[in-house]
Amino acid sequence: MFTKKSKTWLVFISLILLITFRFITTRPVYKAGQNIRIMTTVLVDPIKYERSQYFKTAGLKVYLPLIPEIIYGDKIVIEGTVNDRELINPTLKNLEAGQNNFLGIRHKIITFYQSVLPEPYAGLLAGITIGSKGGLTNDFWNKVKNTGVAHVVVASGMNVTFVTAFLVNFLVVFLPRRKSIPFVILGILLYLFISGFEAPLVRAAIMGIVVFGAQETGRIVSASRALILSACCMLIIKPEWLIDIGFILSFVATGSILIFEPKIRSKLNFLPEVLKEGLSTSLAAQIGVTPILFVTFGQFNILSPIINGLILWTVPFIMILGVIGGVLGLVIPILGKLILYISYPLLWWFVSIVTLLDF
Repeated sequence: MFTKKSKTWLVFISLILLITFRFITTRPVYKAGQNIRIMTTVLVDPIKYERSQYFKTAGLKVYLPLIPEIIYGDKIVIEGTVNDRELINPTLKNLEAGQNNFLGIRHKIITFYQSVLPEPYAGLLAGITIGSKGGLTNDFWNKVKNTGVAHVVVASGMNVTFVTAFLVNFLVVFLPRRKSIPFVILGILLYLFISGFEAPLVRAAIMGIVVFGAQETGRIVSASRALILSACCMLIIKPEWLIDIGFILSFVATGSILIFEPKIRSKLNFLPEVLKEGLSTSLAAQIGVTPILFVTFGQFNILSPIINGLILWTVPFIMILGVIGGVLGLVIPILGKLILYISYPLLWWFVSIVTLLDF
């Protein structure tokens, strides 16, 4: 007779074995010097560098020229030579723009931001709101990386958390909390399709759906259990995420926050609430991710927790104003512009802090 604890362990071990099997059997095997042709749909915005744009596909790193620009949703055909998990001398053979309503909405919102705000404010707003990296200038992208706030500017679980909180607070005005849950889950899925399928967004979306789905059935699921379950679901569906740095950092940071944030917050009672939340969350996350960042990239900004504490309080307001302004801009442009103008002081503060403390 299995106890509840033994059943939990049995399920956990079974999932680990399934993930291991999936990782071994689905990972592409290439020979050095092998010429290959890849046809794929881009599910995340490539990272822009000074002379190239970078993304991963079919288990390979790919660096292509900046022009033509590739964005989330594009269908591409590339050819190149495999060398040490990288596609050497890749050639873009075909580029077909994505064709669906979600991509159309995303593109129109980004275009509206760019028509109202100058750079780097428009790119920053698009990054915080819908995880778009395409509008970030190379200079500003280097600054956010150097100051340790790149997780805020690009797609992260924080985006989904804010969307979820906004939907819950908005819908409970009109519906009982339990009846609003299906609409919250639908909103999370819609946001995911518009923003892209980067690992941190998918992780947060699954965690949100698990938690709210459990509430719908009258159950209680702990955040730590939801985190583990979301990791297992993601790795079963896409085993290559097991060695994806974005996936690893997202889960380690979330786990660190769950473990350390309450203890750190209790030690910061002397700070104003608006700074205490951002600083405690940042410090908790840094405990887990700092060793990974140092080993992977060989650098770490010691001022990063302070910088995060100074700018994180602006992010919920920027995101809410960005979403409302972007959506209104599609139907009533003058109102959308007014909302975006309201967000400008917050964007200015964010850019100023990052610029000032980029040593």
